[in-house]
Parts: sequence; structure tokens; C-alpha cells
Amino acid sequence: MIDHTGVAVSNFQKSKLFYSKALAPIGYALLMEVSAAETGRNDAAGFGVSPKPDFWIGSGTPNVPPVHVAFRVSSRALVDAFYKAALAAGGRDNGAPGLRLHYHPNYYGAFVLDPDGHNIEAVCHDPE
Repeated sequence: MIDHTGVAVSNFQKSKLFYSKALAPIGYALLMEVSAAETGRNDAAGFGVSPKPDFWIGSGTPNVPPVHVAFRVSSRALVDAFYKAALAAGGRDNGAPGLRLHYHPNYYGAFVLDPDGHNIEAVCHDPE
């Protein structure tokens, strides 16, 4: 079981704002921030559903190649809402909401590139 994961971002403030807006429709919020002085390396921000962050961004050199992170959601409407919010927050389209039948018959996902080119996805596996 994965406890948490994260990505490196080139512009911490810009990415923190992007993720705050893009993940809000799926119930994620900025739950914790730690400074470079506290971590000994970089500024970091943790997002998740209260009380514990499970997705982190950290200032630094973005991962090469960019990372793919998928957030599982409970409805197709939440996939659509994530996609709309992520684009409005400055993300770039990398796959509009829709079925991805090559994965399985109910795989409904949307893909957006964050400010550093990380492929961020919301996916619902339910039939409706």
C-alpha cells in the first residue's frame, strides 16, 4: 500500500496554486506545508483529504521524464470537474474526459499536464 507520493516542481508557488485549484473538485486540499529550513532540502506542500496529505509537491528540478499520477474518484462527474478545474488553473490538455476502453470497459479518465509537464489524471472505474 502506498502511503504518499510526490513530484518535484520548478515554481513552487505556481504549482501550489495549480494543485490547490485542480484537485479541489475531487476533495483534495492543501493540508500541510513545510519550509526548506524544516526539511533541510526544499519547500514542500502536502495535499489530500483531511486529516493526512498523500500527494506532495516539492521545490526543485522537475522529474525527467515527467511523472504520471492518477487520482481515483468515485464518479465520472468528478473526473469532468477535475479536468475543467485543472484547465482553468493553467493545466494543459493531455486527454479529455472519456472512456479508455483499452484499459477496461469502465475506465473513465481525464489527463492534464501540470506547469512542469507532469501527467495528472483523474479516473473513475465505476460503470456510471
